[in-house]
Amino acid sequence: MDIRKTVFLIVSHALVGAVGFGIGIYTLPILTAPPAPSEIEIEQASSQAKYRAEFKRDLAGSDAFHWGEGEVSLGDKYITLNGELAPGPDYKLYLSPKFVEKETEFKRLKHSMKLVGDVKTFKNFTVDVSPSIDISKFNTVVVWCETFEEFITSAKYQ
Repeated sequence: MDIRKTVFLIVSHALVGAVGFGIGIYTLPILTAPPAPSEIEIEQASSQAKYRAEFKRDLAGSDAFHWGEGEVSLGDKYITLNGELAPGPDYKLYLSPKFVEKETEFKRLKHSMKLVGDVKTFKNFTVDVSPSIDISKFNTVVVWCETFEEFITSAKYQ
């Protein structure tokens, strides 16, 4: 076997391995996600909402792999989404005192934000709000991928 063929085999196998790894990272959260809450469950959880906002795909920090769309409802007990998020690992829901729509803005203001909890589903979600969190002290809800430090989406609610 000549050197060119050996190099070609090494490079092609490495490329296939890298593509497979990337596909695995993207699909694993989809395969392991719990069932999404139904429309009825979302409606019940959001019935006491004090605020409503809209996740939109066209934010400055969103792209083809990092986006959200749908209606977000915020109440003292639950924050819900009736909509969809791009699938990904380790999503967290934060409340921010200022509107952010890019990674740089999120990182700059993260110290002033409040972590609400984990987002585990990509079509609809319900996240419990701790009694220690006063949602009226913030004005923006943000979904952030903690593992890859990626901005997913946000919405200003007041």
